[in-house]
Amino acid sequence: MPTPVPIALQWLAAAIFALALIHSFSTRHFEQLARKHPRYAGLWHLLGEVEVVFGLWASILMAMSFMLIGQNQTLTYLESRNFTEPLFVFAVMVIAGTRPVLTLANRLVVRLASLWPGPQSMPTYILVMALLPLLGSFITEPAAMTLGALLLRDTLFAQAVSERLKYATLGALFVNVSIGGTLTPFAAPPVLMVAHVWQWDFAFMLQTFGWKAALAVLVNALGASWLFRRELTALPQAPAPQGASVPAGIMGMHLLFLGGVVFFAHHPVVFIGLMLLFLGFVTAWREHQSPLILREALLVSFFLAGLVVLGGLQQWWLEPLLLGLPADAVFYGAMLLTAITDNAAITYLGSLVPGLSADFKVALVAGAVTGGGLTLIANAPNPAGAAILKGYFPDSNIAPLKLLLAAIPPTVVAALAFRWL
Repeated sequence: MPTPVPIALQWLAAAIFALALIHSFSTRHFEQLARKHPRYAGLWHLLGEVEVVFGLWASILMAMSFMLIGQNQTLTYLESRNFTEPLFVFAVMVIAGTRPVLTLANRLVVRLASLWPGPQSMPTYILVMALLPLLGSFITEPAAMTLGALLLRDTLFAQAVSERLKYATLGALFVNVSIGGTLTPFAAPPVLMVAHVWQWDFAFMLQTFGWKAALAVLVNALGASWLFRRELTALPQAPAPQGASVPAGIMGMHLLFLGGVVFFAHHPVVFIGLMLLFLGFVTAWREHQSPLILREALLVSFFLAGLVVLGGLQQWWLEPLLLGLPADAVFYGAMLLTAITDNAAITYLGSLVPGLSADFKVALVAGAVTGGGLTLIANAPNPAGAAILKGYFPDSNIAPLKLLLAAIPPTVVAALAFRWL
C-alpha cells in the first residue's frame, strides 16, 4: 500500500481496530446468545471465539480496502506485512505441546519439586510459574507459554480449584512470561524488535533487564503461591501422565525439532520445512504421541495474523502519541498502550526513530514488557496460553476484565522492579 495511506482508510482502520477491541472484551456475551438462540448458535459461537476476533475484523477491513483503494494497493499492503511471528507461534506451539516434550518438562518439575520435604503441590506450582517463564529467555516466550499452560492444565486447572485462583494464576503467568524473556536479546518479541537496531547484546540485557525480571518473576510466583497456600496445599497429587513411557530417543528428536524451529525463528522458509518434517516424524511414531494441538495453534496463529494486519495501519496515531511522551513518562505510556496493542508493535515504532536517548529506549522496552500480561493481545504468547486453558473457565471464556484485574498486582511488581531497582 503506497505512502501516504489515504486519510479515509486510516480512520476506517482505527475505527475497525476499536471495534475489534470492543469485540474481544465481549466474547462471553456471544456465548450466552448461542445458548439463548440455538437456531443461530453456530454464528454466535464463531463470534464468541476470541482467537477469531482480530482475524475476522482484519478480513472486513481488507474487504473494504479492496473497494476503497483497489486490489493492487491492498495486496501490496498485505504482502508488505511480516507474518513470521504468527507462523512461528503455530510451529512452536504444536511441537512444544507434544507428549514427549511435556513428559520431559513434567519429569524435570517433579524431580525438582521432590526436593521439597512437604506436599508437592506448592513447589510444583512455584516451579511452573517461575522456572518456565525464565526458561522462555532461551526457548522463546511462545514455547515457555505453551509448556507452562499445558503443565498448569494437568496439575492445577483440571482439578477442583476456585475461579479466583485460576485468574490469579493466569494473570501472573502472562506477566511472568512477558518479563521472563528479557534475559536474552532474542526470545521476547518486543526485545527482538530493537535488539539488533540498538545493538543490545546478551550482557546488556542481563545487566539492564534480566536480573530485575528474574527477581520480579520469583516474587510473583511466591506471592501467588502464598496468597493461595491453603488451596494449593489441599490439592491432591496430580495424576501421572497417561500412556506408555516415551523412549529417550523420541524425546531427543522432539527437542531437536524444537531447537531447530527456535534457532531459525526468523526464517519461515526453514522452520516451516522443519515443521512439516516433524509432522511426518510424528506420524511414523504415533504410538508415542498424544493428539497434536493443531486447532489451538491455528486459531492463535490466525489471531496474531489479524493483529499484524490491523496493527500495521495504526502507526499514524500510535507513533506520535507514544513518542511525544517525555522520557520519564514513556515507561508508563508504553505499559498502558501495550494493553490495547501488541507490545512488539510498541517497541517496533521506537526502533524506527533515530536519535532516541538511552534512557528513553530502556524505558520504552521495560514498559512494553511490563504491560504484556494485562490483556490477551498485549503479548504474542498470551493467546497461546488462553487457547489451552480457556476450557476450564465458565462458558469456556476468559473474562477480559477479570484477567486485567488479576494481572495488575504482578504488573505492579514488575513495574517496581524495572523502575526502582
